[in-house]
Amino acid sequence: MERKPTENTTARKNVSEEELIIGRNAVREALKAGRPANTLLVKKGERTGALLPIIAECKDRGIPVKEVDAKKLDFMCGHQNHQGVLLLAAAGNYSSVEEILAVAEERGEAPFIVICDGIEDPHNLGAIIRSAEAGGAHGLIIPERRSASLSGIVGKTSAGALEYLKVARVKNLNNTIKDLQKRGIWVYAADMDGNSYLQADLSGPIALVIGGEGAGVSRLTKEICDGSISIPMKGNINSLNASVAAAILIFKTAENR
Repeated sequence: MERKPTENTTARKNVSEEELIIGRNAVREALKAGRPANTLLVKKGERTGALLPIIAECKDRGIPVKEVDAKKLDFMCGHQNHQGVLLLAAAGNYSSVEEILAVAEERGEAPFIVICDGIEDPHNLGAIIRSAEAGGAHGLIIPERRSASLSGIVGKTSAGALEYLKVARVKNLNNTIKDLQKRGIWVYAADMDGNSYLQADLSGPIALVIGGEGAGVSRLTKEICDGSISIPMKGNINSLNASVAAAILIFKTAENR
C-alpha cells in the first residue's frame, strides 16, 4: 500500500527543492538584491517589529506570506536560529569563472579571487564568503566534490554577502588554477609551512587557496600553486579555523591592493 506523505516528508521535500534563506538579515539582503522567491514563512504571532519591513517588501513584490508553527520552522531549518522567518527561494545559481573575471574588468581592478579547497562545513564556507565580499574579492571558486554547496546555512552565515559575491563551482580545481595562472594570476596556498604572509607580495592579480578543515590544501593543489603563505602565530596553538585564516589573508591582500 502506498504511504501518504506526512507533513515532515513534505517539509523535507521542500528543503531539497527550494533553498532556505534563514534569519532576518539574510532574508532582508536577499530581498534587497532582488532574489526571486516563492514564499515567506513567518512564525505565528511574529508579524511585528523587525519583521514588518520584510513582510511589507514581500507583499509589494507579490511574494506570498504564510504564518506557520514554530515547530515547522525549526524542522525545516534543522533547528537553527531562524529568528521567526524563512524565505523559500529557488536554489542559488552558480556563476562561471569568466563571470568572476568580468567583475574585475568592470571595476578596472586586477583580479582577486578566493578558492576553497575542500571546505565542507557550510558555516565555514558562509563565513569565508562574508569575508571575501567585505574584503573586495571579485568572486569565490569551489569544487563540485568535497565542498559545501550554496545552502541556506551558507547564506545565513554569510549574513547576506552571498547575494553580492559571485561563486563558481568547477569540476577540476587544479585545472582551473592552471587556467588562472595562464591568465597572469598568481595563486598562493594558505599553508602553515609556507612563508610568512608579512613578506609576501599580495598585490596585483591574485588568488588565495584556503584548505579544508583539518586536511588543509591538498598536496597536488599545493604543488601547482605559485607559492605557500602562512600566518605567524605566537601561542601554543599552531593552526586556525579555516574561515578565520581566510579572513586574515583576505584583508591582508586587500591592504596590499
